[in-house]
Amino acid sequence: MPQNDRPQIYLITPPIFELSVFPTLLGQVMDRVEVACLRLSLASQNSETIARSADCLREIAHQRDLALIIDHHVGLVEKLGLDGVHLPDGPRGVRSTRQDLGAESIIGAFCGASKHDGMLSGEAGADYVSFGPVGTTDLGGGAKAEKDLFAWWSEMIELPVVAEGALDQTMIETLAPITDFFAIGPEIWETDDPATTLEALTSPLR
Repeated sequence: MPQNDRPQIYLITPPIFELSVFPTLLGQVMDRVEVACLRLSLASQNSETIARSADCLREIAHQRDLALIIDHHVGLVEKLGLDGVHLPDGPRGVRSTRQDLGAESIIGAFCGASKHDGMLSGEAGADYVSFGPVGTTDLGGGAKAEKDLFAWWSEMIELPVVAEGALDQTMIETLAPITDFFAIGPEIWETDDPATTLEALTSPLR
């Protein structure tokens, strides 16, 4: 695989984190492994908590020239000065979100293991589609997105594709020639040393 065709890392935050600690940890991770995009994915629906977290991470992301997008909170993108939104329900809402946010915002769509939903999302105006899980987890109901799906997409569709959900080193090596981004979150944040874990996980890309 040519060096300039390597998939990039799309980092997902933990669902819960302490603002007094997490920014330092995040910086350590990004100092060790190059990251292309950051997604704020909080379990909390509290607008104040989300806003505080977004304010903090936006500064970190923009210092590193990274896009910061948020899970499903379309109404907060412009309010919080974010770069876009990740929609968890495939093509539903993509078209209206594009109308609401305009052409410059990033809109991603999680499409589970559905090629059909991926194509509909692209037609509706998504900037990327995400398929997963690729391993064993309950993301999106747990139905695995198989290698054949990524292989077909990379051959037939120009829209960038993201692989996510229970990634391991073997799966990253397997999918590297046929995906554009690996979305990584729980795989590292649930370990004692996220930076070292991410280095090891992504070693097939170097």
